[in-house]
Amino acid sequence: MTLKVLTIGAGFFAGLHVEAWARNPDVTFAGLVDHDQDKARRLADEHAPDAQIFQDATEAIATISPDIIDIATPPNTHADLISVADQAAPKAIICQKPFCGDLETARRTVEATQSRLVVHENFRFQPWYRMIRDMLDQGQIGDLYQIHFRLRPGDGQGDDAYLARQPYFQEMERFLVHETAIHWIDTFRYLMGEPSAVFADLRRLNPVIKGEDAGHILFKFDSGKRAVFDGNRLSDHAADNPRLTMGECRIEGSKGTITLNGFGQIHHRHSGETAETEVTTSYTKEGFGGDCVYAFQKHVSDHLIRLAPLENTAQEYLRNMEIEEQIYRSASSGQLIEL
Repeated sequence: MTLKVLTIGAGFFAGLHVEAWARNPDVTFAGLVDHDQDKARRLADEHAPDAQIFQDATEAIATISPDIIDIATPPNTHADLISVADQAAPKAIICQKPFCGDLETARRTVEATQSRLVVHENFRFQPWYRMIRDMLDQGQIGDLYQIHFRLRPGDGQGDDAYLARQPYFQEMERFLVHETAIHWIDTFRYLMGEPSAVFADLRRLNPVIKGEDAGHILFKFDSGKRAVFDGNRLSDHAADNPRLTMGECRIEGSKGTITLNGFGQIHHRHSGETAETEVTTSYTKEGFGGDCVYAFQKHVSDHLIRLAPLENTAQEYLRNMEIEEQIYRSASSGQLIEL
């Protein structure tokens, strides 16, 4: 069984979608939609030269009858495009984040959609987090105490911050949490379960942008575990590619510590010892973030073809967005917010 894929959108991150779909042995990348057909043709020619190019999503869906409709457009277009896609009853609709732009629109869209709807949240599919989850499940550091992630991409300084790759970042009134930390809301839930309360202190360091670009978020768990997201988009970290891991992570438990550095390397240290052991993590430098876009897309095609369990359904993803709202509420009020 081969699945036909149509991607809507030909912007920066959509290029990563198309490149990954073209490598997926379970799919045929059949079409690409964008208002700028020349841009779409150039992108398709690079990765999938046989794909058809369209300017209108409705026409593309009617012509191709895709099994998967992959939406990689700005958030304010998501609800309408999901509605159009849903009328064709594909096997799955995948939508990029920030999903529908805001929580209420996302809720209405999820309630109205009959097709299988999945949010393209790929950070939990980065190979280091899959490995760390396995290590935690195996009890390699005993009882988990806390996780601390330091976001340090180093791309937020100066008047030209973000302009070369994603210029709309400068205009987002909610930035650090809504665009970036949402990845770790999801990743912390993947690694630790459901938080019970949040506290946030957010700030803006670069005056040329509208939203916050630095801050700390504390996640409390009823089990006594804690997670900290420590984000600063202006500072960097030791890495050949600061966008590979976007920062550094430390996980502590009763029997040891796991660390993730900016080179995608995991180290494990037993309590009471001074030496760390590097844990072999298999990943390619192809694609983005350890090839997590491919891993996520393969996860969806494996679900449709092989009935593998599906993560990141849109219904489940609403919880990430609900937590995001309470983080902004905490930052505004200066209070710990129970979830």
